[in-house]
Amino acid sequence: MKYIDGLLTSAVEKDPATTSKLEAYLFTPGVQALANHYRAHRLFKKGKTFRALMIAKKSRRKTGIEIHPAAVIGERVFIDHGMGIVIGGTAIVEDDVTIYHGVTLGGIDLSPDSKRHPTVKKGAMLGAGSTILGDITIGKNSKVGANSLVLKDVPDNTTAVGSPVRIIKH
Repeated sequence: MKYIDGLLTSAVEKDPATTSKLEAYLFTPGVQALANHYRAHRLFKKGKTFRALMIAKKSRRKTGIEIHPAAVIGERVFIDHGMGIVIGGTAIVEDDVTIYHGVTLGGIDLSPDSKRHPTVKKGAMLGAGSTILGDITIGKNSKVGANSLVLKDVPDNTTAVGSPVRIIKH
């Protein structure tokens, strides 16, 4: 329940169009997708993969946000708009991250037992349409610009833009 309250609080704080926790719960797809993910993730960790995958599938259909049940998502993550977001199974998204629509946290290594997806550190912001691929790290409090292609680590407290990405502020 603490995760859900954190999601609702984060949505109200980060989205000026959302005026209450009830409104966030009823009308914010990112809140709904993450609430479903937390439930699916708990089941996945208990070995109930079929049920977890069914929850993820129904959530994807309803919200347009695809989060694999194995992905680790922290507290107070905010997904704004959300349509078209994909978060792969070995991705780790730490606390207080903001993700805009169309973001992909994808894998490029096809080895089944490897860490194939990115790690996004606390407080990072991922701009609309950004694609972040492979076992790389987006640093703490870093920003990835819209439509950027990230194939290498982004250090803490930096801004990265472009395709391929380049660091513009350190």
